[in-house]
Amino acid sequence: MSDMTLFATALLTASLTLAPGSDTTVVVAAPAQAGAAAPAIAPADLAPFLGEWTLALAGPNGPATMDLSVKTEKDKPAAELTSEAMPKQAITDFSMAQKTLVMGYSFTWEGNAVNAVISMTPAADGPMKAQIDFAGGAYVMNGTATKKDKDKK
Repeated sequence: MSDMTLFATALLTASLTLAPGSDTTVVVAAPAQAGAAAPAIAPADLAPFLGEWTLALAGPNGPATMDLSVKTEKDKPAAELTSEAMPKQAITDFSMAQKTLVMGYSFTWEGNAVNAVISMTPAADGPMKAQIDFAGGAYVMNGTATKKDKDKK
């Protein structure tokens, strides 16, 4: 079984086994309400995140590498996440939290909807910090985002 399959299995198990009345606190990143427009991200705020990225992340089940493409389409942010274990994921929700780009999406794993939030934060020194939070904290991966060479100038 691949590391990503183990990670996805642990994610699903964690998201399904949280018992009512347990001491576990779950924070859910809710998508924007239907019809409610998220504040537009200024082009200057989005600029450091545009391009092709490699996310090198680690979670409780070990490391994983994913590719993230961040761009603009019709003056709005757009992104796609790909990995060996899962099909391409279109990222649809974008916001800024201070200097952190926050991107949200949902996917189906074994018949269950799973929300995910990707955060990218520029570091003063070194690579950009990255995090993916699956199922409202049920499984969190932390690491770095490195811009691919073809986009470095």
